[in-house]
Amino acid sequence: MARIEYYKNQKISSKWLIGGIIIALLMIVSSILFILYPFASNEKSSYFHGKYPILINKHQQGNALVEGTTIYIPLSFLQENIDKSIVFDEKSHSIIITTSDKVIQMPTDSLTYFINQKPVKLHIPPIKTEDGNIFVALEPILSLYPIQYQKLAGSGVIWIQKNGDQFVKGQLTSDDIHMEKLRLRTKPSLLAPYTAQMTKKDTVWIEGEKDGYYLVRNQAGISGYIKKEYVHKQETITINVVRESKPIHHKKVSGPVQLTWEAVYTKNPDPSKIPEMAGVNVVSPTWFSLEGKDGSIKNLASLGYSKWAKSKGYQVWGLFSNGFDPQLTHDALKEYETRQKIIRQLLLFGKMYRLQGINFDIENVNSKDGTLVTQFMREASPYLHKAGLTISIDITFSAGDNNNWSSFYERKELSELADYLIVMAYDEHWGPASGAGSVASLPWVEKNLQTLLTEVPNERLILGIPLYARLWKIDTKNDGTENITAKNLTMDHVKVWLKDKKLKPKYDEVSGQNYAEYYNAKDKTRYKIWIEDELSLKKRAELAAKYELAGVASWSRFFADQNAWVALDLKLNKSITRK
Repeated sequence: MARIEYYKNQKISSKWLIGGIIIALLMIVSSILFILYPFASNEKSSYFHGKYPILINKHQQGNALVEGTTIYIPLSFLQENIDKSIVFDEKSHSIIITTSDKVIQMPTDSLTYFINQKPVKLHIPPIKTEDGNIFVALEPILSLYPIQYQKLAGSGVIWIQKNGDQFVKGQLTSDDIHMEKLRLRTKPSLLAPYTAQMTKKDTVWIEGEKDGYYLVRNQAGISGYIKKEYVHKQETITINVVRESKPIHHKKVSGPVQLTWEAVYTKNPDPSKIPEMAGVNVVSPTWFSLEGKDGSIKNLASLGYSKWAKSKGYQVWGLFSNGFDPQLTHDALKEYETRQKIIRQLLLFGKMYRLQGINFDIENVNSKDGTLVTQFMREASPYLHKAGLTISIDITFSAGDNNNWSSFYERKELSELADYLIVMAYDEHWGPASGAGSVASLPWVEKNLQTLLTEVPNERLILGIPLYARLWKIDTKNDGTENITAKNLTMDHVKVWLKDKKLKPKYDEVSGQNYAEYYNAKDKTRYKIWIEDELSLKKRAELAAKYELAGVASWSRFFADQNAWVALDLKLNKSITRK
């Protein structure tokens, strides 16, 4: 008979069951983590582009040209990062650099360059061209600017540092960590590509931080993110570059300036017939004007006038104008050699006529040529200052874009080059297009003056004041339309006209001046005049005092009466009384 055996089912222990479940869960979690865990990226990304990259302000900006031990940097780099006033002169194929006391000309592919027209020999050309681009040797210009550079080993990077730049030094950890964590990442994440592999104890420069990472730069100039816990922050280093330079010492007239222009159109006035001018300490005769596009200057100067002025205690600032011709101005100022010719002539005239200053009256210039005017002044200032001449420049209030009489002035830049800016605060109403009105109403002057003072320092600004008034004639035609004309009157001629018409001026609140009006019924003609007199001139002088300006300048001596000089004298403090 068959043998029958019975087997009992053995009971599984609960401990084994729980352990199995835990192991299974661990395996599942491990699988998920294996799939989802952000392993560090092994993708490497290039940081610099091209050969000999230039590093400045934490970024690559272009590439240098290296020939032997000589480093050349692009002109465009210099203009964008070091000195925006550097220009390239097409005709002479030269770089022109100006400082407070130097004008440097560096011709292309030459072993000679010029400082204030004196030659300096080099063993390498200071300027080179390659593929149509202009490069400037770095060594010769180091003495001109507060910069220094390093050529970094391993990368060929040219690292340019400016005076005052600050860098925070750091050192990577010496702890035993995986090398892939010591990579510089393009973003603050291990998943991001890396730019450089670092090693323990490497020195870095810390440039920022984000999301628990430092942005650092290694000794080859390559930058990237690394976790903050791997970097020991150390001291801050400040770049200190001292270059020999002479600051501009603006020449100052003792006390406030009280200038008047002497209008000379064909010949000089007889000084013996010029009345006393109380308070005046500077006269500016309109002697010199641009005559040809070759830079030639028309000269109406008189040594006799200068001697007379000196005997009266006046300084003489000879006026140079551009003839108010925009095309002539462009042609004469567009090239370095022509600008230098003009400057040489002015220096000669300064000696010949014993001048103490030059007043530049450059007006009616195309907007795009404003940079030429500023460059001309940059090149003129070192020479004129060295000759001991005071530099003043006449400007207008701002009157909008594309205005030949206003928009070309680079007022802030000019104020840094000249000893004084003289704002011609007049011609608010000047002809039929503007309509009849004051030559310069007081509210209009003050409002524009406040705006101008946001660009120009008050201690170098002189307020230009009109000594003339415009007599407006308004004819009414049969169809009701009006024909407006005007003529300028001297202060004495205004008095004669008022007396002839038996008019007594009234104070006009809107203009802040005395005003008179006359109507000729027979001719259907109305005359209007806003008067420059002791009242208005005192108020203008008070504006100069209120804003602590450098002084006043009046156009022109010919229009004044004897009361004008006392009214304009900033040293006097008299109350204003209305007529």
